[in-house]
Amino acid sequence: MDIENYTKVLSSNSPTPGGGGTSALVGALAASLGSMVGNLTVNKKKYVDVQEEILVCLEKSEQLRIRLLKDIQKDAQAFEPLSKAYGIDKTNSNREQILEQCLKQAANAPFEIVKDVCEVIDVLEVYGTIGSKLAISDAATGAALAHGALKGAYINVLVNTRLMKDKDYALNLEKQVNELVDEYSQKALLIYNSVLERI
Repeated sequence: MDIENYTKVLSSNSPTPGGGGTSALVGALAASLGSMVGNLTVNKKKYVDVQEEILVCLEKSEQLRIRLLKDIQKDAQAFEPLSKAYGIDKTNSNREQILEQCLKQAANAPFEIVKDVCEVIDVLEVYGTIGSKLAISDAATGAALAHGALKGAYINVLVNTRLMKDKDYALNLEKQVNELVDEYSQKALLIYNSVLERI
């Protein structure tokens, strides 16, 4: 879908795309802004000393952009079975087991988005530190978007774990995602504020 159609479908009553997939899209935009900073830095005499590091970051942010775009579809594919499972007749003895499995799949997809966005934030930190001063506001914008993507994917994990019967599984997944979001939401804000202080 192009962006026009994506927003039309997103605003409809279709269950997908939703918050998880949109968080992945925002994460991909954050990675793209990072790459923009990188491309405005390479081959500039003023930044020759950081050229190799920027080239590594460019490769990484491009990989993350592509991965997060794929995450949009993965999130939709993980959520669709859950939306159908809720329609299973409550007298069906397999309903709870099917729902539980679907909840786990639906929680794992945004968890993967969280992990990918964390990697984007790591790369943006480098771009915001050594990237071209003419483009560091774009690194900060990327960090702001990544922060939103992180929080969006996070709540889409929790909305599923909170409904699980397997509390050990749910608590373990929540522990992992809480640790990542606590660390990286702070890092994203630090990147943003660091750039803000320098412009």
